[in-house]
Amino acid sequence: NSSDLFLLLYGQTRFGLGMGSTLALWVGLHLSKIAFSFPGGILSDRLGRRGVIVAGWAIYALVYLGMARAEALWQYCALFVAYGSYYGLTEGAEKALVADFVPSASRGTAYGLYHGAVGLAALPASVLFGWIWSRAGAGAAFGVGAALAGLAAVLMVFVPRGDA
Repeated sequence: NSSDLFLLLYGQTRFGLGMGSTLALWVGLHLSKIAFSFPGGILSDRLGRRGVIVAGWAIYALVYLGMARAEALWQYCALFVAYGSYYGLTEGAEKALVADFVPSASRGTAYGLYHGAVGLAALPASVLFGWIWSRAGAGAAFGVGAALAGLAAVLMVFVPRGDA
């Protein structure tokens, strides 16, 4: 996952959004995250972490594909707010999956490693996204992001089961 700031930059460069509209979209994204977090957690507990994570990553891929093809401002705005459902489905489920893999006495370390890995991976992901954008355009960068999210969803099948 590259920086979400690329989504905001896209709105500014493609659709000419100003600061007020950009801030409104950022608020809309976070309201969407809030709205989907509770149902995402419930689904994770009832249906299992993997399926919810895969669904979230699929939404991410669809949003990025949509961004690559968005022609109208309303499409961009709808996709941006829909992007919050990706976070709502995955953030809690991913952390719960971490907990499923480690004993309770080691969870602090496990969460530290998890968040460290996520943070460490964000830098090259963002550099790659920016490089593709500068070489081939925003649509290509969003397309590659979508493809990688789809690949991650498929590879989730091969992650070994945790204790829970």
